[in-house]
Amino acid sequence: MSEAELHILRARLQGGYMSKARRGELCIRLPVGFVYDAASKVQLDPDRQVRDIIALFFSTFARTGSAGDTFRTFNQQGLQFPCRPPHGPRMGELVWNDLSYSRTLEVLHNPRYAGAFVLGRSRQRKDGAGRRTTRKLSREEWSVLLHDMHDSYISWDEFEENQQRLIDNNYRTRGTGSTTPPREGTALLQGIALCGVCGKRMTVHYHLRKGGLVPWYCCSRGPMRWHGDKCQEIPGAVIDESISKLVVEAVTPMALEVALSVQEELASRFEEADRLRREQVERARYDAEAARRRYMKVDPDNRLVADTLEADWNDKLRVLGKIREEYERSCQDDKQLLGPKQRERIEALAADFPAVWSAASTTDKDRKRMLRLIIEDVTLFKHPEEITAHARFRGGATKTLSVVRPVPSWKTWLTPLQAVSEIDKLLDQHTDSEIAEILNQKGYRSGKGLRFHSKIVSKIRRDYGLKNKYDRLRERGMMTIDEVAKKAKVIRQTVRRWKKNGLLQAHPCNNKGLYLFSPTLIPPRNQRPSRKPKPVGESNDHQSRKEVQFEV
Repeated sequence: MSEAELHILRARLQGGYMSKARRGELCIRLPVGFVYDAASKVQLDPDRQVRDIIALFFSTFARTGSAGDTFRTFNQQGLQFPCRPPHGPRMGELVWNDLSYSRTLEVLHNPRYAGAFVLGRSRQRKDGAGRRTTRKLSREEWSVLLHDMHDSYISWDEFEENQQRLIDNNYRTRGTGSTTPPREGTALLQGIALCGVCGKRMTVHYHLRKGGLVPWYCCSRGPMRWHGDKCQEIPGAVIDESISKLVVEAVTPMALEVALSVQEELASRFEEADRLRREQVERARYDAEAARRRYMKVDPDNRLVADTLEADWNDKLRVLGKIREEYERSCQDDKQLLGPKQRERIEALAADFPAVWSAASTTDKDRKRMLRLIIEDVTLFKHPEEITAHARFRGGATKTLSVVRPVPSWKTWLTPLQAVSEIDKLLDQHTDSEIAEILNQKGYRSGKGLRFHSKIVSKIRRDYGLKNKYDRLRERGMMTIDEVAKKAKVIRQTVRRWKKNGLLQAHPCNNKGLYLFSPTLIPPRNQRPSRKPKPVGESNDHQSRKEVQFEV
């Protein structure tokens, strides 16, 4: 057979394959939850536990709004998720394992759960080295997409909402008008704060203040900005406080209705989880019973097979015992959470919603969830003296709040004006270290509440433009050591000796040994002390000449 004939045969086979796919009749591997019937039609899995767990999976994602929260909820409740391995010793069998995060995303992105037939969502290529690479295709590049081809767990509109929510949750891929799911941070408006300048979503930054994290709402993605310029940065503490008061005022009249809905929601969740755990116990019991029947039917003399079946029976019994213990423990926990005392407590807390909102047991994540049930988004705009917040409620109502801008932190660290004026007075007669001691004795403290020292005094003097002691003494006519030596026609050592003997009035300018001298107290020549002549044998001609020079 020639190569041309092989090419034509392959093209025909590929054409028939694609023609069958375009009709939705191509049999391909189905995700867990679907099976083929005798007529090769796609049907929901006849196993009720599989159908229930998949339905709970999508309802959990609709409630939490996050793939990570769905994955954590299943693991916290001890619920397992089914799968059918495509290869291996248990290929095609129904296997129950713990739900993983990758498995969560795989189920959420699969359009078969919405009743659609899909082919060609990815493409594989081989490079020159024989390595195979896989690239995911966009929806426009899919080979086949047919809606409503079989029964589904969710509708196509719900599937679209789930995809958009996953895109919004991803920081790198979310669009302009998207929101993020509630997270663990303290920023109450995380994900729903809009910039009043450019209209885009604002991000949250946290700063460490007094041992705690303080949120700031920042917008750095607006149009026509260069080199990281930002639209505005708004402190989040004052805004969150105002929004909290607004939520408390809006929710308090509906407290009793909220309490009833919360009780009903909790009861339905616990009933659903309890039913699924009972189904897990029933399946484990069936597996153990099936293993027992297989062991009882084997020939006792055939020990090679009997030992293997007995070991399998023991394994199934151990799994059954473990699942029963987990089920009993979960039932005890549910009874404690839904007992009469807990119901009364829920009603009491609902009647006092402010206590629920500000309770230490209420997490930041829960507050954000409650907030999003009431408020759609909040637009923030920073003015020179205040911050304006436009809150848009669910249903279209709006509310405008005006908050005074908080004082910048650097202004709270300023030194009191009384201390500054006292430093200005003391600079006439004292150095920085002396001023620090005097201020500490009088009970003054710096803007940060610290004791004064010379560096703080010098910094305050520079920041407030106060003249130092040197300039003040110079304005009063004080002279440097060089000027005194030139006027008296002596050298510097002589001036220092006069200062030491008290013949010159010296004024210290700083703590480094710099002095200025009073010009009116220069002693006349007849009062200037001279060196006592040394014995002739202890001096040389050069020393004698120097002594004569000092005495002139």
